[in-house]
Amino acid sequence: QVQLVESGGGLVQAGGSLRLSCAASGRTFSSYHMGWFRQAPGKEREFVAAISWNGGSKYYVDSVKGRFTISRDNAKNTVYLQMNSLKPEDTAVYYCNAKEGRFVLASMSRPDFGSWGQGSQVTVSS
Repeated sequence: QVQLVESGGGLVQAGGSLRLSCAASGRTFSSYHMGWFRQAPGKEREFVAAISWNGGSKYYVDSVKGRFTISRDNAKNTVYLQMNSLKPEDTAVYYCNAKEGRFVLASMSRPDFGSWGQGSQVTVSS
């Protein structure tokens, strides 16, 4: 298991930017695929973005393509989510997720397994 701690959330106006960070500890970070999910009030947890264990592959939900960028620094055991051109509909609690690199990257969109952080609130005002 890997332990995850998110940071960087907050309140921003529409059109603004935020960068979320997720620091990992406990096991070998570089052996894990990493991802971000979000959950708005009254809605199910939604996949946002994922990055492979070596950073070579990334994919995003259509609604954030061109606005959000996922990246990782294996030397710092940290994954990032740069969020630009934020919209009110991006408001949610954002969660970091880790899945072992032995799983196919496509499995990162599944919300039913892996390690989770405690979440970071992102609020975008109109």
